Amino acid sequence: MSKLVLVENYQPVLPVYETQKAIGVIKRLFEDYLSKALNLKRVSAPLFVEPQSGLNDDLNGVERAVQFEIKETGTNAAIVHSLAKWKRMALFNYGFPAGEGIYTDMNAIRRDEEMDNLHSIYVDQWDWEIIIEKESRNEETLKKTVKAIVGAICDTADKIKQTYPALTFDLSREVKFITTQQLEDLYPQMTPKERENAYLKEHKTVFIMQIGNILKSGVKHDGRAPDYDDWTLNGDIMFWNDVLGCAFEISSMGIRVDSQSLDAQLTKAGCDNRRNLPFHKMLLEGKLPLTMGGGIGQSRLCMLLLQKAHIGEVQVSVWNEETVKGCTAAGIKIL
Repeated sequence: MSKLVLVENYQPVLPVYETQKAIGVIKRLFEDYLSKALNLKRVSAPLFVEPQSGLNDDLNGVERAVQFEIKETGTNAAIVHSLAKWKRMALFNYGFPAGEGIYTDMNAIRRDEEMDNLHSIYVDQWDWEIIIEKESRNEETLKKTVKAIVGAICDTADKIKQTYPALTFDLSREVKFITTQQLEDLYPQMTPKERENAYLKEHKTVFIMQIGNILKSGVKHDGRAPDYDDWTLNGDIMFWNDVLGCAFEISSMGIRVDSQSLDAQLTKAGCDNRRNLPFHKMLLEGKLPLTMGGGIGQSRLCMLLLQKAHIGEVQVSVWNEETVKGCTAAGIKIL
């Protein structure tokens, strides 16, 4: 169901022409800052994978991948939802050493995504993945990497504000870390989204940790597939968005499952049927490298740094009639 939030007296800071130029500047700047901060090499990535490979991500477990038949092979291919598992296999195939990693442009179609100011059926991300040593599979490594990514985002923000002085947003480099259970304990009567908004309004830049497991209340803060992130060593990087007045997720990331955590999480999620898929079998047998990785929303970052009220102002997608009419009436220029 489409949900449109209209900002009272909204006026875009940059017109469409300048917005397009600024998007290019942001993407070039951030790629440089990110690759230097995390020691990443750029690689090419697939738009689709074979469904039987186990490489596509099912996100919350209910999303339907877009599939099509390949004429020459007579087999099906599925448009990716994300590249979390593909990147790990790529690091293995490419022979990367520990301490080095990859990043790529990830373009996906998520046809079951609910549409609102932040969500589109078209997803564009910088997907990244690094090989780590066994002794680095800990919270300290996770937090250090989060701070490095936030630093790259804030460096990009500083540069774009110099280029476009009309932009007035302010991002905090200081990251507050909190677990989903701590959030529930702080705000037990609120929904997960309400908790995020309450905490981000006060702390501005936050990494919400440990997403996927069931909380004491018997519900999850949010869903996570059981076969890429370790639910005890993952989280979301979020900033406070002054334009929309809400918590604004920029990145989902984490230390990836090893054989033990994959085994446990497949059982918890009722996904034991995946154990014989090629990717999962290799992981359970300890044949794949230990990694950490995530996705950073390209349109999301542009939206935040250019003070846009709707993701359709920085990417081209398909919207329902109500969204188009509502945005037009509110002065929101949908591309």
